[in-house]
Amino acid sequence: MTPKPAYPPGVPCWVDALEPDPRGASAFYRALFGWECVGPGPMPGGGEYFVAQLHGDDVAGIATLPPDAHSQWATYVGVDDVVEYVKGAQAAGGTIVVPPSDALPAGRFAVIAAPTGSSIGLWEPRERIGAQRINQPRAWALSALHTRELDSAAAFYARVFGWVTEPMGPDTLLFRLPGYVGGLEQQPVPRDTVAIAVRDERAPNEHWAVDFWIEDTEAAVARAAGAGGRVIAPPFDQMMFRSAVLASPGGAVFSISQLVPERLAAF
Repeated sequence: MTPKPAYPPGVPCWVDALEPDPRGASAFYRALFGWECVGPGPMPGGGEYFVAQLHGDDVAGIATLPPDAHSQWATYVGVDDVVEYVKGAQAAGGTIVVPPSDALPAGRFAVIAAPTGSSIGLWEPRERIGAQRINQPRAWALSALHTRELDSAAAFYARVFGWVTEPMGPDTLLFRLPGYVGGLEQQPVPRDTVAIAVRDERAPNEHWAVDFWIEDTEAAVARAAGAGGRVIAPPFDQMMFRSAVLASPGGAVFSISQLVPERLAAF
């Protein structure tokens, strides 16, 4: 049995989709990934929250889109004291998007924004530690910051979470958390890598993107289209993956990636 992931403070631990129709979105992700969505439970401030599960393991959330927001996937970083991390974000020049709030008995959360514009969640766990299945087909694998201000954005997140940056090519940075051991033994990046940052001049706004592993990219793209989703970028090759970019019927954008073993061996 694969052990459940552990999330020391500073490690991304959860993702959820903010959707205008969370029940319809749950049906879409069920068709695409085979997720079973448990709930709904209440959200602070109103709305519904579903917990998506794969073979009984929590893998992601699907939530009602707040007023005046746009449909998106959000990433949360595990912390041991959400109030203190909010203070740290403010000291680093960030702002509070959602103040520390209870989502009991699961935990407490907040959302902060970098001076350069991107937002990320903070998760102080109680009953729900985070995703119980990662780096496996039909589960979340990685979150990536897309920004036009690579160095400035990276400096903020490094200061808030203690991440160390390492270049990986001219326009990509690895975020590493010294002492953390995650990922896979055969991966081509250090196992203390917790996220990446990409210089993206085409991005209309700085944001965190999420990627899910899949067994067969072409088949998944066909399922997404058949379930009412949109294909933003058809299947393409990058590094050791066969990837695509999709959007749910409600407009939440995400990517899927199929690990190609023979390409992995080349890295």
